[in-house]
Amino acid sequence: MDMKKRLSLELRHRSPSELKELVLDNCRSSEGKMEGITDEFSNLERLSLINVGLTSVAELPKLQNLKKLELSDNRISGGLEVLAERLVNLTHLNLSGNKFKDISTLEPLKKLPQLRSLDLFNCEVTNLEDYKESIFKLLPQLTYLDGYDIDDCEASDSEGDGVEDEDEEEGESEDFEDEEDEDEEDVVAEEDDDDDDEDGEVNGDVDSEDDDEDDDDDEDDDEDSSPTKGEKRKRDGEDDDDDDDDDDK
Repeated sequence: MDMKKRLSLELRHRSPSELKELVLDNCRSSEGKMEGITDEFSNLERLSLINVGLTSVAELPKLQNLKKLELSDNRISGGLEVLAERLVNLTHLNLSGNKFKDISTLEPLKKLPQLRSLDLFNCEVTNLEDYKESIFKLLPQLTYLDGYDIDDCEASDSEGDGVEDEDEEEGESEDFEDEEDEDEEDVVAEEDDDDDDEDGEVNGDVDSEDDDEDDDDDEDDDEDSSPTKGEKRKRDGEDDDDDDDDDDK
């Protein structure tokens, strides 16, 4: 697939200014040059052109927000002045698997003050004596060369991946915040359930106490009524005796 067609597919009816990342790996360039990438991609932060047959970066537009550029496995051998002029905020540059033979071809990178990571794996320049020391001397702004700092300490994942990791960290923090919100909601829901249970227990106790009081009142009524009934029977007996006396007379 040629680069223009691949670019059209990647856009998916979006405007170039909407993209922050553009990956065109393994497509075909025209005569070793970039096609279709213009300064309309003004918000682009990561551009990947791995194994597309590039021999030159002369067609690269001015992209002030670009931080990471992947150009590995091409046939580029020079012309890096374009990067220094048009990618002023570049922090990560991968030139692995290209045709750089001399350290002098890398001198234009001195004009990239933000450059922190440079990869030159499988380039002939890496076979030079004192290659590592010479690159760090030429580019003092560098922190990592081929994944290691000047003391042979390996780059952390965040340093090595650059822009992608920043986006992932933001996504993770948002997910963590969402989880915290969900946990808080669960706690509130549990507390509400506990309150309802306590209210139910209190109401149940009150109802049972009311029932006990009602039973006590019923018993008191029975006791109060019992003497009255006895007195009535006694009076009935006395009335019968009086009737008998009257009959005898």
